[in-house]
Amino acid sequence: MASLQTFTFSQLVSNIATAVQGSASALVNFTVGSVLRAIAEATAAVVLWLQAIILQVLILTRAATSSGADLDSWMADFGFTRLKAVASTGQVTLSRFTPTQQSLVPVGSTVQTSDGTQTFTVSVDTTNAAYSATLNGYVLAANTSSVNVPTQNTVAGASGNVQAGTITVITSSIPGVDTVTNASAFTNGLDAESDPAVRIRFVAYLASLAKATRAAVEYAIKSTQQGLSDTLTENLNYNGTLNNGYFYAVVDDGTGSPSSGLLASVGSAIDAVRPLCSTFGVFAPTVITANVTMVLTTATGYTHATVVANVATALTSFINTLSLGVSLPYTQLASIAYGIAGVTNVTGVLLNAGTSDLAANNKQVIKTGVLTIS
Repeated sequence: MASLQTFTFSQLVSNIATAVQGSASALVNFTVGSVLRAIAEATAAVVLWLQAIILQVLILTRAATSSGADLDSWMADFGFTRLKAVASTGQVTLSRFTPTQQSLVPVGSTVQTSDGTQTFTVSVDTTNAAYSATLNGYVLAANTSSVNVPTQNTVAGASGNVQAGTITVITSSIPGVDTVTNASAFTNGLDAESDPAVRIRFVAYLASLAKATRAAVEYAIKSTQQGLSDTLTENLNYNGTLNNGYFYAVVDDGTGSPSSGLLASVGSAIDAVRPLCSTFGVFAPTVITANVTMVLTTATGYTHATVVANVATALTSFINTLSLGVSLPYTQLASIAYGIAGVTNVTGVLLNAGTSDLAANNKQVIKTGVLTIS
């Protein structure tokens, strides 16, 4: 903000009194309750109000100090908009007690968390073996007791990031299906882009205006949706063979399995800024599963089962937030466990049955597999 000299109410009254006394030929009365003091205080109050308005105008006319709707208005002059909130997605398992006949889980069916605060809708996944486009749903064949289906929170935002085992209520009529649960936590829900993030991305936007550059492609990808990570590889096909003029992007939305619709949107965004005569491809990452084993010793006064659950949650959160191409250090696992209250010793640590780091290249992302913590 511009450097402006401002005054408090007392300073304004004092300045008025000094100016009047300096101009008057005789001593004037500025004691509390006097007429001149009352006039000076009234004037100072108006000046203070005008000063506040000027400061507010200065705040609203700069991206660095405006916020909320005012920042959106400022950015709109450049055709730049805030990224919307993202609804969390994930898999739920629908099961039944009597699997003698075929059942169908229709697309659009809804399930809820046990506290009723979060509702999820069954969505389409054409790659799911149980999906039937003809029936517009997921088929539970005879003698099949359960099916995993994709769902999406009905309200976008980080509030939809629920813990494993919390989606337990079926709120639609699904004949022949009795229970629902989520084996894994939902982690990719995001609130609308924050003011600081908007300002940072606006700088990237300005840098991308040259087009046909790596920065322009990176900006195009990250402006498709919040929470995306990506890697770019130039002059090589996805299989590693040389192909000058070709590049590919590997994109992840935090799940390890971005939808075909999202990948298509990323492709459209890249196509708008790619260099002339170049070709490209957009791919989902290959998921590397991290299976962790460890034995915990807990301090007196702590419930061992609770400590184990807290360590499992911390490990899951850490592993599932690793970006594309980021490896998982073996030694980090024990460090995370020691960071949980009540853990006094960690032994028998294994990562995928070994004691080495789990490496990931620019096509891969690491996600939590089986956690065996005792």
